[in-house]
Amino acid sequence: MQPPKPDDIEYAMENTHVLREPDRRIDTFGSTRFRYIIISEVMDSVGRIKVRRGEVDAHKPQIIRPASYSTVELEGFESKAQEYLDWLKSKGMEPVFFKYGFSFKRTESTEEMIADSIGSVKEKILDEVYGEDNPMMAVIEGIDNAWEIALLKFAIDMIQKSSEINQFDYKRKGLI
Repeated sequence: MQPPKPDDIEYAMENTHVLREPDRRIDTFGSTRFRYIIISEVMDSVGRIKVRRGEVDAHKPQIIRPASYSTVELEGFESKAQEYLDWLKSKGMEPVFFKYGFSFKRTESTEEMIADSIGSVKEKILDEVYGEDNPMMAVIEGIDNAWEIALLKFAIDMIQKSSEINQFDYKRKGLI
């Protein structure tokens, strides 16, 4: 299989939809394991749906602080920007960044082919997932030959949705 072209990636991103997102976010002080189900229509095949199930682990977010503001690059900014960073530092409000790490566990993933309509499969899967009530479960609809892009998009979305909560938790504990 050849790597996707930029147009393929954009198409996959535009056609990735999270049908059910986890109730939980990335844990601030420990690792988090999300379970996922990715539903996709098989290309050039009517009524053939592929369902992939697996897990993705998100490592504990790490705090990254610049050692000094001289290491923060301000390309294209005027001198006032550096003065602002210096002012923040003097007030003890240095910028903080988080580093998130993910590891994708293929050993836990499965694939099954279902002969049915995409709408019917989505409905059955969502009924199953809501019946289990797993707060760490995501259901994603994506493009079959780019299903990994759908999984990566989900991971990035989880980082964005978790970042504010993680920052709040670190502040509350006095770590930033």
